[in-house]
Parts: sequence; structure tokens; C-alpha cells
Amino acid sequence: MPGSDVPFFWVSLFAYLGATILYAANVALSRRWLERVALVTLATGFGFHSVALVVRTIATGHPPFTGMYEYASCLAWATVLSYLVLQLRRKAENIGVFVAPVAFAVIVVASLFPKDMESQLVPALQSYWLQIHVTLAVIGEGAFAVAFASSVMYLFKMRGAKWLPSLESLDDLTYRAIVIGYPLFTLGALFAGAIWAWKAWGAPWGWDPKEVGSLVIWLIYSAYLHARITAGWRGKRAAILSILGFSAAILSFLGNLFLGGLHTYA
Repeated sequence: MPGSDVPFFWVSLFAYLGATILYAANVALSRRWLERVALVTLATGFGFHSVALVVRTIATGHPPFTGMYEYASCLAWATVLSYLVLQLRRKAENIGVFVAPVAFAVIVVASLFPKDMESQLVPALQSYWLQIHVTLAVIGEGAFAVAFASSVMYLFKMRGAKWLPSLESLDDLTYRAIVIGYPLFTLGALFAGAIWAWKAWGAPWGWDPKEVGSLVIWLIYSAYLHARITAGWRGKRAAILSILGFSAAILSFLGNLFLGGLHTYA
């Protein structure tokens, strides 16, 4: 049913806003229970967001990957998913104070795009490679978003923000998030994308702006991992590379609006 996902989407948006406010309040008041309530609020928003994506998938007959609204919504969802997974595996106080605003900002951007449902896809999109390509790429970018948040926190910590986790913890969180996101993005954006392009357009690579953007993102995170493993890069330099990587991902996404190319139908 057209628009049936929208109420769940708006609930998740306001839940992410609520989590952002609660995390900020915890920083100001230093109340442990506020952090717990913030985490529960964020997880609740994630639950409603998941329902919204499922409802939209059922209504259209295909995964929600074919428009700017859908991709931005999925990116916000993947950001929260990555954070919740990392939080369960390695608890770190106050990490959510930067992750929640990132998720909220992305979902606000999603809300600005048309939410019309397209049940009939153009031929190029009628492929299971679309699902593989976008699913892996967006989850990878969600992990990069968490790495971006922890990298920004690292720079704040360097300036004396005592309420943040230690520099070592933030550096380790950035690395763990990128280690999760890098193989997913590599397989999804590059390999699956090349196979899908070959099947849809007859060539695995065409220097489309979106393809070039994905390559730039991959090169930045490849440089991050290479520098860390071979040269021992940590700290500020590594944080800056992480921030550059996610900034490139955002520019690549927004490039759909004005750069043209084969991906503009999305």
C-alpha cells in the first residue's frame, strides 16, 4: 500500500532525535541511566526503521534500494545496525553521543527526498545483483559511518574532552568498524557492482561518476588499512583518513543529484 512505510519511518526519525538528545544529556549530567535510556531509544528507533524497510519491500515487491530516499534511509539504518553490533561486542561509554547524530542527520536527509514507491523497475534494476550490490555496499558504508563518528570523537578527545573514552579505545573502535565495513564495501560496491554493470550495460566499468566515487572511497580505506598494518599509522593521521573516507562516501551519494551518469535513474 503506497506510503504504508512512512509512519514507521517518522517514528524512527524522532527516536533517533530522542537518542541524540539523551546522549547529550548524559554528557552534561553524567547519569548512567540516561545512557541506557538513550541506547534503548536508539534500538527502538532501529526496530521501527526495520519495519519501515520491510513494509516498503512488501509494498513494492523489491528491496528499498532504488531511489535517493531509499538509499539514504538504508544508510541511516545500517549506521545504527553497525553501532549496535559494535556496542554489543565492545562496550564503550558515550560512543553513541556522536553516532546517534550521524544516523539522525542521514535519516533527515532521506526525509527530504520524494518517497514515491516504484513497483515497476527499469530493466537494468531487475536483477538480483542489485540486491547483492547495494546491500553489501550500504552496510559497509554504515560501518564507515561509525568509524567516522569515532574518528571525530578522537579529535575532540585530543582537544581535552575528558568525558569521551580513551584515545586508544576510540582508535581501536575506528579500526574495528573499518575492518567490518571494508570487505563488505569491496565485495558489494566494486565486485558485485562490476558484475551487475556487465550484465546490465555490457561492460564491468564505464567511468561513471558513481563508479569513480566508489573507487575513491575504496582507495581511501585501502590506504588507511595499508598505513595501519605496514607503517603502524594510528591516532590523528588514521582518524583524518577515516573522516576523509566517509566524507567521500557522502559526496558520492550526493553526486547523484548533479553529476549525471548511469546511476541518475536512482
